[in-house]
Amino acid sequence: MSSYQYEGDELAIFAHAQNWKQYWLSHLAPFIQGDVLEVGAGIGSNTSKLRGLSTGRWVCLEPDERLISELPGRVKTPLSAPIEMVCGTVQSLSTDDLFDTALYVDVLEHIRDDLAEIAAVAEHIRPHGHIVVLAPAHQRLYSPFDRSIGHHRRYNRASLLRCTPPNARPILVAYLDSTGYLLSLINRMVLHQSSPTLKQIVFWDNYIIPISRVVDPLLGFRLGKSILGVWQLEGETGS
Repeated sequence: MSSYQYEGDELAIFAHAQNWKQYWLSHLAPFIQGDVLEVGAGIGSNTSKLRGLSTGRWVCLEPDERLISELPGRVKTPLSAPIEMVCGTVQSLSTDDLFDTALYVDVLEHIRDDLAEIAAVAEHIRPHGHIVVLAPAHQRLYSPFDRSIGHHRRYNRASLLRCTPPNARPILVAYLDSTGYLLSLINRMVLHQSSPTLKQIVFWDNYIIPISRVVDPLLGFRLGKSILGVWQLEGETGS
């Protein structure tokens, strides 16, 4: 059992961002297969949507006892797609606990030693499986909000690729939400908010994300408020 306590209180607010979730979900979906480890599952805001992408075993791993205790009441999945809840970290998994996919959705930026984290989770991914990371992008956007919820960093292409673990190769690095990037830049330079309001989240989700869905492909996914990275494991895992 972990004694970790999450610093932020934004999870319930961002649960309202359904258009955003559907957008990044469409990019993650091709890489989610087999047995899945959802690292930092939190209160399960994403689990209900993600779970339907795989028929294999699904483990929600969360180090905060308070958050994972809320997960059963928030996650609705069919009886044919059960989930397992584990309070702990990747380091607390047994060596023979293997998966085909590891997911980090807005999680890796909270972990101080991100290189060690990805190297550790790679030891639990079967050959040809995937590690999928969605994280906030561009350190220039680092704001009081990032600081208040325990973000150690934001990523760009180079810093995310730096996390590439042994026996793995990056197969996708893409930026998402180019229009949201401009809004975040304004917030960083002018508003200095420590937390977005529900009204702002709803506006961004309803009006900005649909624009980004059109603009992002036109820009070749080279600009965005978030960054998506996918690695595929090669050879023998755990060697």
